[in-house]
Amino acid sequence: MSEIDVRPDIAAGREPFPRIMAAVRALGPDEPFVLIAPFEPEPLYGVLAEQGFRHEVEPEAGGGWRVTFRRDGERSGGA
Repeated sequence: MSEIDVRPDIAAGREPFPRIMAAVRALGPDEPFVLIAPFEPEPLYGVLAEQGFRHEVEPEAGGGWRVTFRRDGERSGGA
C-alpha cells in the first residue's frame, strides 16, 4: 500500500497533484493508495474515478482527511 501525506506540501504552498499522480502510476494492480490531506480532496475523486478507482473517506482525529483509493474490483481489507 502506498500512503502520501500532502499536508506539508500544501502548508508550504506546493501543488501536490504531480506527486499524487506519480504515486498512482507506481501502484501495483491490486495495491490501494492512501492520501492524507488537510481538506477533503473532492476534485481528485473524479480524476481517479476516470482511471477506475473508487474511494473511502475518513476524517482524521486531529483534522484533515484520510482517503483510501482502490481500483474497481479490488477488495477491502485483505491478507
